[in-house]
Amino acid sequence: MSVAKSILLFAVAALFEIGGAWLVWQGVREHRGWVWIGLGVLTLGAYGFVATLQPDANFGRILAAYGGVFVAGSLLWGMVADGFRPDRWDVGGALICLLGVGVIMYAPRP
Repeated sequence: MSVAKSILLFAVAALFEIGGAWLVWQGVREHRGWVWIGLGVLTLGAYGFVATLQPDANFGRILAAYGGVFVAGSLLWGMVADGFRPDRWDVGGALICLLGVGVIMYAPRP
């Protein structure tokens, strides 16, 4: 599996996990109801499935790397869905996390 395909899987996983969590948040915190919560739970389940499609067989490595994707993706989601404006520290932190993703997932290994 190519690096590009792996990155695409991380993006889809982020869409499902962050989107699912956002739907649950909307259902509970914004009082949108059980339908939103239910859709969020289903979407979170889809995230769990997508994460298994990564080429590396090490659960810990995949989830550790995905954590960095989640950080950056959450900031992007907040910008698009909620009008959040990250400051320079948010952006810097997200870039550090994405650098960590690159090291964890794509560094040459024997």
